Amino acid sequence: MFKKCIGCYVVILVLLVGAVFAGSLDDLARPHEGRSMRETSTHKIGSDGKYDPNGEPDPQSNWDNKNVEPGQTKVLMNAKGPGVITHIWMTFLGPAPHAWAKDGSANHQEMLLRMYWDGERRPGVEAPVGDFFANSFGKRSEVISLPVVVEDADSYNCFWHMPFRKSARIEIVNQSKKPISLLYYNIDWIKKKISKNTPYFYAQYRQEYPAQNGKDYVVLDTQGKGHYVGTVLSVRTRSPSWFGEGDEKIYIDGEEKASIWGTGTEDYFLSAWGLKMTGTPYFGVPYFDQWGIVGGHTSAYRWHISDPIVFGQGIKVTFEHYGWISSDENPTQKVHSWNEREDDYSSVAFWYQAGEPTFKARAPDARQRTLPNLDKVIAAKEFTGAAHHGAGDAQAQNLNIYPSGHLLYKPPTEEDAWVEIPFEVEKKEAKRLVLVMTRSYDFGKYQAFLNGIKLGGVMDLYSEEVVSREYHLLDFWPEPGKYKLRLECVGKNADSTGHYLGIESVRLRERRPRVMEYGHDKDKDWREKPILYN
Repeated sequence: MFKKCIGCYVVILVLLVGAVFAGSLDDLARPHEGRSMRETSTHKIGSDGKYDPNGEPDPQSNWDNKNVEPGQTKVLMNAKGPGVITHIWMTFLGPAPHAWAKDGSANHQEMLLRMYWDGERRPGVEAPVGDFFANSFGKRSEVISLPVVVEDADSYNCFWHMPFRKSARIEIVNQSKKPISLLYYNIDWIKKKISKNTPYFYAQYRQEYPAQNGKDYVVLDTQGKGHYVGTVLSVRTRSPSWFGEGDEKIYIDGEEKASIWGTGTEDYFLSAWGLKMTGTPYFGVPYFDQWGIVGGHTSAYRWHISDPIVFGQGIKVTFEHYGWISSDENPTQKVHSWNEREDDYSSVAFWYQAGEPTFKARAPDARQRTLPNLDKVIAAKEFTGAAHHGAGDAQAQNLNIYPSGHLLYKPPTEEDAWVEIPFEVEKKEAKRLVLVMTRSYDFGKYQAFLNGIKLGGVMDLYSEEVVSREYHLLDFWPEPGKYKLRLECVGKNADSTGHYLGIESVRLRERRPRVMEYGHDKDKDWREKPILYN
């Protein structure tokens, strides 16, 4: 507990120091013009005593939230200018079932945030709510930075200044099949004159599932005068190993060769030797699940606050998508660091620009923003019967991390403690065998076998907290037929209080199409030498 508090104080200190360097405290001692305003979800009533968004705050009500049904649009702000938005705060229920939303709610990837300046037909800001606040993949993550703060992964704040001359309209479109539940919001702005040369704030989402061969991934490409201030980049890996050897390449004012050329993806995000979860005022990695796996998720942000990238006629921001791949994905079966990878990319570009951008990208519908499914899933909770486990009890159990449930096996000791999950393969093709397992304070150590063949090492399922983890066991071309995954208890961690096991699913995960195309391992018998590429 003490260590955790020390960490909090360090974060606060870093934020304060960053704020000083950003000049915000300096600005407080200067005169400020204009009048402060707020748009809010506060419950309001009209003279008839009924709800009226243009009425007066209701002192008798605490019903300050709004629900947004599927397909509906909620307007958060529709104000006349001139002025500048200085702060946005919002919160809403997460996607899991809740007492106030028994069937669950929309996740923030399914909620599209749009902002329109001065009556323009095209939004100046268009991004999923989550990605705009550096929360990608529909996952809720804490972000502690200068312009964006998502405290405890559920209060969404941004401090980007957003000037407008005639009007500002901010809306959220619910593109989910479920409602946005209990949406609260406050939007603070100052009504004041805006100088003629003040640029507008822009943010645009785009994606490539997967990144296109032979082309660098484009985050932004716009003509005009302005300065680039931030990137949120999210990658789901489709190959083993490290995806981020590629450089950022930034083209200024129409140049054919990038004059701003980096040294690697992690270097652009101000880290080194790879990425891991971290958070600072100017850069961070809010979400990172597992290193080097097929299907791993990484999202990172980089704010150019003290170092904006200035352009006079235009800017193009790109990333190479190069990295390591396994020998079965390389046509010559070699392993090296400079391979063009085909991972799934998405991004949000943040910039200021005079006038209207020429960037043609638009955010696709939420169904298209959802990452394609890679897995044939065999739900473990279907195999709780006595024929599928050894001594002890087995049951289906729902957890926050598994709303649809997992198999919980509770053997009294390691003696005769095992679980078996059968599955069937219909077609011979390249697959990766993956187990989605639970780790907890009373879980044991288990060894995996497939049709009697030992796979990998012992899996220690002990953890102080209840968490989910993928265990990748095998890359193979299974013949059509019946298979049986067996997990045998071989003991427990010294800190564990039991020998329990939790498993959500057995998964057969797609490998990249080029693995099928090259077919290097197609005729190898996986039983003779089980292989897991990393």
